[in-house]
Amino acid sequence: MGGKSAATVNTVIVVGGGSAGWLAACRLAAQAKRTGSGVSVTLVESDRIPTIGVGEGTWPTMRNTLAKIGISETEFIRSCDAALKQGARFVGWTDGQPGDAYYHPLNPPAGASEIDLAPYWLGRSTDFADCVDYQAALCEAGLAPKTITSAEYAGHANYAYHLDAGKFATMLREHATGALGVTHVIGDVARANQADNGDILDVEMADGRRIAGDLFVDCTGFAALLIGGVYGVPFESCRDVLFADRAIAMQVPHASDDDPIACHTISTAQDAGWIWDIGLWTRRGVGHVYSSAHTSDDAAEAALRRYVGPAGDDLSVRTIRIDGGHRERFWQNNCVAVGLSAGFIEPLEASALMLIEASMDAIAERLPRTRSAMNLAARQFNATFRHHWMRIIEFLKLHYVITQRTDTDFWQDNVAASSIPDGLEERLEFWRHHSPAPQDFPHAREVFSWPSYQYVLHGMRFASRYPPVGTATPEAAMAAGLITRNERIRGDLIARAPAHRDLLRAVRNYGLQRV
Repeated sequence: MGGKSAATVNTVIVVGGGSAGWLAACRLAAQAKRTGSGVSVTLVESDRIPTIGVGEGTWPTMRNTLAKIGISETEFIRSCDAALKQGARFVGWTDGQPGDAYYHPLNPPAGASEIDLAPYWLGRSTDFADCVDYQAALCEAGLAPKTITSAEYAGHANYAYHLDAGKFATMLREHATGALGVTHVIGDVARANQADNGDILDVEMADGRRIAGDLFVDCTGFAALLIGGVYGVPFESCRDVLFADRAIAMQVPHASDDDPIACHTISTAQDAGWIWDIGLWTRRGVGHVYSSAHTSDDAAEAALRRYVGPAGDDLSVRTIRIDGGHRERFWQNNCVAVGLSAGFIEPLEASALMLIEASMDAIAERLPRTRSAMNLAARQFNATFRHHWMRIIEFLKLHYVITQRTDTDFWQDNVAASSIPDGLEERLEFWRHHSPAPQDFPHAREVFSWPSYQYVLHGMRFASRYPPVGTATPEAAMAAGLITRNERIRGDLIARAPAHRDLLRAVRNYGLQRV
């Protein structure tokens, strides 16, 4: 490219594999195939560096991503030991007392585009999620969000996935190289050679090969070989807001082939963090996220083993260091960071894979065709994703800051004013009197929108004092009708929806209806 602004962007080089690299390659190659742009995609990765699974939980966006890149849902479920995820259950986050639990389902509240049901829920003994939607009941009963006769990527409730991250990367690699024409180069990157204007000309391999490109996607994980190693883009820590800096993970086999598989993530609060528990076809993925400033590694592992019980006595654990934060910029010159090279925070609410998807949507669908156009694309991308990271950090902090727990230093420190982002503190004061609404989030595409804030705030019984609402108004009648309708749908689905494991078994045996 040599710094020529009119040069055409024809070749994209993805550096690094794993979930991030292969998702990036698939998304770019599928878009090029769909549009006939002629853009070629090459992925370069070392076979000596183990990949770090960025998470085993997705958002519902993954359904669109898989469809866009041409993977059938049946193939995905079979290849990745995947299960269906309908939300998260938070245990012990409010006050830590017996029975302390609430759901954050993936369905929005009923009638969300027409009416806010929150004021009509206040004063009821029913949990907020149960009042405004039916999905929490499906999770509680272990029932699937679709049936074997549902079309692929469709169901009677919104859903995402739990997946085996290693098997996911393997499936994506095979699809990228087999169906989408991605060139796969194996080897160690020794250096990146730059043009006079600072752009990367090529990556030079340890054996002397040079892989040239017009745009480079840095998917090298924590190493951040390009965005950090070449460009030195600063890393902005969020450790003053989110304290977790360690995770230890364990893979727990099911006791039998008939063990129920939870169709939601279970997040259980601990003295200095929380434990995730997700169900896959063959096993559970369980891990303890914690703050090393508030507990020791040995104590954290002991807490994890107590949670798992005797089934984990002989199982090994894997330790992951969490350097919470993100790059100051994500797109520099002709290099854009995606995945762990862009940033990493604790996996509460499973945003890691979603950020990869969102990044690749922005890059693939708005791929600049000339070097001069890349400057504007980079500015737009940096502004958008800086906003996304700030909002994710804020939303995760929300789970901690409205707790009533005071039993350990960890929970006490989390509610200290010095650790609360100014914007969140201001919104919390406003939300004492006004339910979260679209107007509170003016950005065109928020990663966490107002329904998610409502589920957490009201699930944790945040002290709300909304103005009273009339009982004899058209809006009150609409609210009552929606709540009654929820009850009817809930009863119908509980009676006919299949058990989660039964559905997964049927998918593996027979497959879903192809779109």
